Amino acid sequence: MRNNSLKAAFQYERVDLTNVDANQRKKAKNMKATLFRMWRYLALQKGLLTLVIIMVLISSIFALLGPYLVGTAIDDFIVTQQVTGLVPLLLGLIAVYAVQSAALFLQNFWMVDIAQNTVHTLRRQLFEQFHRLPISYFDKRQHGELMSRLTNDIDNINNTLNQSVIQIFSSVLTLAGTVVVMLYLSPILTVVAMSIIPVMYIAMRWITNRTGPLYKLQQQHLGEVNGYVEEIVSGQHVVKTYSQEDYVVSEFEKRNKELQNTGFWAQNISGFIPKVMNMLNFLSFGLIALVGGLLVITSDTALVTVGTIVIFTEYARQFTRPLNELSNQFNLLLSAIAGGERVFQVMDESQEDLDEAEAHEITDTKGHVVFNNVSFGYGSQETLSGISFEAKPGETVALVGHTGAGKTTIVNLISRFYNYDSGSITLDGQDIKMIKRPSLRKQMAFVLQDAFLFHGTIRENIRYGKLDATDQQVEQAAQNANAHDFILRLPNGYDTILDQDGSGISQGQKQLLTIARALLAEPKILILDEATSNIDTVTELRIQEALKRLMQGRTSFVIAHRLNTIREADKIIMLENGKIIEQGSHENLMHKKGNYYQLHQ
Repeated sequence: MRNNSLKAAFQYERVDLTNVDANQRKKAKNMKATLFRMWRYLALQKGLLTLVIIMVLISSIFALLGPYLVGTAIDDFIVTQQVTGLVPLLLGLIAVYAVQSAALFLQNFWMVDIAQNTVHTLRRQLFEQFHRLPISYFDKRQHGELMSRLTNDIDNINNTLNQSVIQIFSSVLTLAGTVVVMLYLSPILTVVAMSIIPVMYIAMRWITNRTGPLYKLQQQHLGEVNGYVEEIVSGQHVVKTYSQEDYVVSEFEKRNKELQNTGFWAQNISGFIPKVMNMLNFLSFGLIALVGGLLVITSDTALVTVGTIVIFTEYARQFTRPLNELSNQFNLLLSAIAGGERVFQVMDESQEDLDEAEAHEITDTKGHVVFNNVSFGYGSQETLSGISFEAKPGETVALVGHTGAGKTTIVNLISRFYNYDSGSITLDGQDIKMIKRPSLRKQMAFVLQDAFLFHGTIRENIRYGKLDATDQQVEQAAQNANAHDFILRLPNGYDTILDQDGSGISQGQKQLLTIARALLAEPKILILDEATSNIDTVTELRIQEALKRLMQGRTSFVIAHRLNTIREADKIIMLENGKIIEQGSHENLMHKKGNYYQLHQ
């Protein structure tokens, strides 16, 4: 896996590391910290947020005013059979509900804007963070699982912000206002209405204690399912080659079953909330009607009027409705927190090492690379030990050795995907640690074994090597890469749209396009990793011819198993267990009759 890190950088190589970082996923999370961080994103839009709060206040006040006017109408006009003054009161009631409706519309309209802006910022920052993370981070994780954080988890936050923030704030205000007005009208009926709170609290506590962990587990299982699907879809050729369709289906079923079970219990247990609340709501109505009726019948002092009972039944609904909404929204909030924790977990990952303070940019290089007693290890395991060699400007250095010998690790160090532990690597006499990474990599181009193409036109894929290149420069690069002829034979020529996997053209043609991309970039240093493997003989000749043009005058590092691709190298370095065991030209190494000679034979 370590030797595939270069490919992972450019091809999003899929690796199955489901168990990696399992302990970290199981850590107890800080809900308050996550909520606070989400609130800071909302607070970036103080103007709109203030307007939303004002509209929530207005809608909550008018929601309390409506039932009060209805009760007044009953006591002052209907019971007394008085008509005078009823029409203005009814008009006022219509105005109250009209204002309340307008406030509700505006608060939802503005809150959607806030939610979309917040999610836009989160999604952008998460995507930017992906590009700041070191290659080692992607080497250790399924890419589909990371994609799930950018899609499913962000969408979870979006849905909650659209619904929950307003509902929670509105419910709290409505609840507080309802209690105040109820106490003013009838303390006795207020006590009756609030008698259900202990039962409600116990029920909600039981439910939320179970749904919180279940929602977190559901998000985790969803990420694992997405990661497995993305991995298997990308590796369909391997699956079919080894006839492992039944195996991958059964493996998917295991993950899918875990997601199903977790989702089943999360949704079912959270579904108890409306049922419990409805039951308690009806119980509250019954108690208010019973106690209120008894007070009306038995009291000589008119402690409670018919209008008061009507007001209380409506306020009881308004009293239990906010509690119901708070309970429902709390479940949604738990789901969003689970997604937010996963998003912030990525954002809090250590970024790629910053360039040293004295590091500077370079605009050009001769391509003179020197390794001096370089050692490096992935973690505690040493991968390279005492590597020393020189690549003069324009030379081709071939790296040979069995899998795991350290070939890809060497080019990872040259491109600073990793920093070496000891020794030194210099470019034109400067330590590469003193050169800023983007500046260094602009001097380099890569042609890898599995040609990676983006979704887009052929012209756009070639132009990726130099975004400001003209169409003429793009076509010239394609001609130099021996790709021009086959491009013209395609239905739309250079404007033919390719999928990410380059479906519609052969593997060799994909490789020619990546060579054209590298030619357009005009690099001074080339990295060629198995660039001609799995290619038919005729296409290989075309690729070899294109590579010769690409390598001319450039310092090139070639990783290859085919000896005919490295025969003409100026220097061949043979590696074994992270050490150089032989180096020299092809003729010199053949004359020595050592390890390279045996490999050649």
